[in-house]
Amino acid sequence: MKKFFIQTFGCQMNVYDGQRIATLLESHGFISTDNIADADIIILNTCAVREKATNKVYSALGRIRAAKKPDALFGIVGCVARESGADAFRRIPELNFVLGPQSYHKLPEILSDPDTKLFNIDLGGLEKFDSMPRPAISPAVAYIPIQEGCNHCCTYCIVPHTRGREISRSPQSVMHDVTHAAETGAVEICFLGQNVNGYNFVDDTGISHRLSELIRETAKIDAVQRIRFTSSYPTEMTDDLIEIFGTEPKLLPFLNMPIQSGSPNVLTKMNRPYSLDLYIDIVNKLRHVRPDIQISSDFIVGFPGETDDDFEQTMDIAKRIRYINSYSFKYSPRPHTAAAVMPNQIPESVKANRLAKLDSCLNEIQREFNESCIDKTFLCLCDGPDKTGRHLVYRTPYMQQCIVNMPDDNTYPTLANIRITAANKASLRGEFTDK
Repeated sequence: MKKFFIQTFGCQMNVYDGQRIATLLESHGFISTDNIADADIIILNTCAVREKATNKVYSALGRIRAAKKPDALFGIVGCVARESGADAFRRIPELNFVLGPQSYHKLPEILSDPDTKLFNIDLGGLEKFDSMPRPAISPAVAYIPIQEGCNHCCTYCIVPHTRGREISRSPQSVMHDVTHAAETGAVEICFLGQNVNGYNFVDDTGISHRLSELIRETAKIDAVQRIRFTSSYPTEMTDDLIEIFGTEPKLLPFLNMPIQSGSPNVLTKMNRPYSLDLYIDIVNKLRHVRPDIQISSDFIVGFPGETDDDFEQTMDIAKRIRYINSYSFKYSPRPHTAAAVMPNQIPESVKANRLAKLDSCLNEIQREFNESCIDKTFLCLCDGPDKTGRHLVYRTPYMQQCIVNMPDDNTYPTLANIRITAANKASLRGEFTDK
């Protein structure tokens, strides 16, 4: 039986894409392998959001070129494919196919004629979502994309180039995926999009459908116990979406809402047109309707022209909002973006120092929140055993990792009430409880 190897880099949208590609290959008689040397088709599912991610892809390409079978099909899909275009064939002559993030549903063409070179990086529509087979068994957490692309055009971001302008799926198409996932094993639904809360599908009658509607409809499905979405944009946090946090208990009390910087000057240069007052007002409204809600964020330090004062304002907003889990990065110039050619690029040493200082602050806030959870009980979702097999990894409603001892009979529930017994910066420890 033929085998496939897929390595996925980057965001949850890429994870979803990788799962659908795997299902497609399985429908053509392939089985998965973790050994590159055994694979008959090798796919790198790529991310181009930061330069480091792109470099990792080309580093992996070189290793695979040396390890693969001579007749194995070899290709890249996703954002690096879109960014590199036909130049990828020049850099890696052994490539058989290069497919952009909206073109991987064309893989059967290379399977039917392995001697061809397949190249397609067009920014198409939503064909991939409805033309790809769905998995027979869903994981406990089902990632459901509801839109593709982004209209915000932040000056540092390559997404509008790699994934195109925003386009929303119909609610019927989305709910078909949600229902299938729930019927085949999913207990948590995570809605995905580069600008997920900007979801806006206008039907033939002119009625606009929003994310809050998808959440309400999904909550009606008994098998679904947890709902969340990522990643959100501050100006798209409309009142209907804020209000549903207070009315729908299945919607987790956790929101990733990237601020990127606490400096109005830097936000303007980033083309992120919201004020700090607006951002703080949204957080306050969320905490009013859902007092137990917690917020996470993304930060970029060392953006072109960022002064010491600009950076201190980022430190201030981190302390004021008290983000419980955030991702922070040094600014990385990306091709096709306005920021890459801005003056006053920040030296790497300054970026590194600022990142270390911000990370230290964020880590301390996260540690304090984790410690505040001790003796509390949460309904948690199991990720499965850890690498040792002696423990189970669960996720709290705040997406914290919680480690629990494996029961003696090696059986465990997908959802369980867990009392938190210990905490550190990175994770929690807990025990099963009937309470």
